[in-house]
Amino acid sequence: MFRVFSRVVECASFTRAADTLDIPRSSVSAAVQELEQRVGARLLHRTTRRVSLSQDGMALYERCQRILAEVEDAENLFQRSADQQAGRLRVDVPGRIGRLVIAPALPQFLDAHPHIDVVLGVTDRAVDLVEDSVDCVLRIGPLADSPLIARNIGLLPLINVASPAYLDRHGVPASPDALLQNHHAVAYASPSNGRVEDWEWLADGTLHTARLPARVTVNSAEASIACCLAGLGLIQIPAYDVRAHIDAGELVEVLPQFRAEPMPMRLLFPHRRHVSGRVRVFADWLAALLHRQLLMAG
Repeated sequence: MFRVFSRVVECASFTRAADTLDIPRSSVSAAVQELEQRVGARLLHRTTRRVSLSQDGMALYERCQRILAEVEDAENLFQRSADQQAGRLRVDVPGRIGRLVIAPALPQFLDAHPHIDVVLGVTDRAVDLVEDSVDCVLRIGPLADSPLIARNIGLLPLINVASPAYLDRHGVPASPDALLQNHHAVAYASPSNGRVEDWEWLADGTLHTARLPARVTVNSAEASIACCLAGLGLIQIPAYDVRAHIDAGELVEVLPQFRAEPMPMRLLFPHRRHVSGRVRVFADWLAALLHRQLLMAG
């Protein structure tokens, strides 16, 4: 009953809570009504679009989080080894990392943990961990002030690349100044706010930025790489993203001594939800995988 109530709060929806718990919506409504009758207070404000907590509901929800955490700890007393963890795990990761790195390695994790099922969300949109009932997400880049629990994974190296055809036409830049005079980039616009990213480089420990000329603007890493391969301009990209293209001679790194500042990579967990054993096991596996596949790619 407490678990159902907590999930309704986290999802802000009876229907979504029922979906994540894999039970009928009617059972969710009945459980909440029974809990309200038992405590003698209205716990939720219900509208046709959203469910929100009443003041009494907020007090009970805070207490429920502590109770559920203690219950899960008790349930795990005899499941302390990593290979004994069980349950469903909801994870969300950036698109290309999910497809190129995590999905190919996932069979190893599932073989090692036969009682854990993974729901893998692969998207570049910023999911709401609480509302979407996600156990952990992988985020890359600066992190705004947030109550989420963050685990630092490391710094993701970025490199500058262009196609051989582009370099044949425009020459190989010898310095950032040459970029501004004789070259252009494939511009990248953030899919969340539309802001076009500046070209960046570190020199003597100082970060510099400039807006390079661009005839093409894209809003995804996939499109950025495709345009670069087509010879439409230079791009700055995580090293792992273009490793295969560099190995095949389809792209060439330029200005290796003037790379952009590496991007922080973190795993985030909901601040109000107890981090279960299965989440910790997955987080440890994912951190080790990312270190091998991404952080060593630069």
